[in-house]
Amino acid sequence: MSDMAMVDWSRVDTVLLDMDGTLLDLNFDNHFWQVHLPQRYAAARGLPADAGREELMARYHARAGTLDWYSVDYWETELEMDIMRFKEEVAHLIDIHPHVVDFLDAVRASGRRIVLATNAHHKSVTLKMARTGLSPRFDAIVSSHELGAAKEAQEFWHRLYAVEPFDPARTLLVDDSLPVLDSARTYGIAQLVAVRKPDTRQPVKDTGDYPAIDDFSQLMPG
Repeated sequence: MSDMAMVDWSRVDTVLLDMDGTLLDLNFDNHFWQVHLPQRYAAARGLPADAGREELMARYHARAGTLDWYSVDYWETELEMDIMRFKEEVAHLIDIHPHVVDFLDAVRASGRRIVLATNAHHKSVTLKMARTGLSPRFDAIVSSHELGAAKEAQEFWHRLYAVEPFDPARTLLVDDSLPVLDSARTYGIAQLVAVRKPDTRQPVKDTGDYPAIDDFSQLMPG
């Protein structure tokens, strides 16, 4: 799909952007939850690495798609572990996807409103913004934890509208999660774009019937 066909910028006033996997390389999160934390978990419980990882994966699976899954506080309580301290141990892996800064600057220069709308817990957002320095480039940063609903749920969009009014017909959302894009489509957000490679160390992912970018140079406002 051509860049022109992907987004009709003449019909965009608000740009909603996901954080993990969209603006930032999902490698950090995947490594943390699938490799680093399972190692810490197994060591803390005196389990073999494989057994610790299996146990933890089952616990993740049980909460997938819920607000708990994204909550640092939930996992700190549930696992009795200092999640943020362990995240700091691998924080050097936090990285911005190519052309993101150029894209944010171009959208800002065009006068459109830019909102970071993320399922990430505010503690994770704080860590990542401190590492990347991206926060001044947004007009607002909204975490689903403040709204009490994950982006996969319709309640999220209704509550987002209450704190950050936007016209769904004149809004663009870029997100790497198909369930989130589906939820936004149901709510009525007109322009939806997926991300082909949320994690730079993993294969390209299936983006369904959504227009998708390899990087943000393909999405610059015309």
